[in-house]
Amino acid sequence: MGKSILVEKHSGEKEPFSSEKLHQSLARAGAGQVLIEKVEAGLQSQMYDGITTAEIYRKAFQLLKKLKNSTAARYSLKNAIMDLGPTGYPFEQFVGELLRQMGYQVEVGQTVSGHCVQHEVDVVARNDHEQFMVECKFYNNQGKYCNVKVPLYIDSRFRDIEQQWRLVPANKGLEFNGWVVTNTRFTTDAMDYGRCVGLRLLSWDYPRHHGLKELIESSGLFPVTVLTTLNKKQKQMLLDQKIVLCRHLRSRIGLLDSLGLGRGKAKNVIQELDELLGD
Repeated sequence: MGKSILVEKHSGEKEPFSSEKLHQSLARAGAGQVLIEKVEAGLQSQMYDGITTAEIYRKAFQLLKKLKNSTAARYSLKNAIMDLGPTGYPFEQFVGELLRQMGYQVEVGQTVSGHCVQHEVDVVARNDHEQFMVECKFYNNQGKYCNVKVPLYIDSRFRDIEQQWRLVPANKGLEFNGWVVTNTRFTTDAMDYGRCVGLRLLSWDYPRHHGLKELIESSGLFPVTVLTTLNKKQKQMLLDQKIVLCRHLRSRIGLLDSLGLGRGKAKNVIQELDELLGD
């Protein structure tokens, strides 16, 4: 389909449309071959030269939503992470939940004493072997990349905190690390600097095969913003109540009453949650 069609990326660059990439993204969202073929067939008549990746996503999402909500939800994961704004605090909570899933004790939004000054830290995480500070850089635009100034600044803050942490007897034997997590991507200079100084970086697709996308898919920690059966206002109402994860909503399903949903609508939300999260 559309081998000669040029697609405009978020960066403004253009590249030939790739059916293979579309197929892979649909398969990663859990679509089977029959569903993939239906989406591709539906897209075929809607493609045109110069179409943006955002428009292809929107069209594919709408087709998926008509066919199977839970698959559409998985397919919308990247946009759902963007919807954890605009303040970025829900994104910090979400990152904290990912770290809890990885076995860490987590505190979100902490004031931490450094050797020289105090610091407002987004997330502090600890297990029996290591302790680290995490700074979350949330952007409302997918085209906005986290540049080298961010890890430069975060590394200097981490070094001040690390110096103080090493003076605490209870921290003896622990390894200390600084992290920067972003919902978009890092520039090449930012990645080079992070590797050079040992600062851990995590973005949508970095490190390769171990980025946010893979962590979320493997853990099943989907944000409530993926749900196709709720509108933007209803999702924001859940975030305001600090309900960030679909699994949290399913365990407190009575909260659906606070969204003013009718019985039929609530039933659709529950069905989507069950399909998305499984048993």
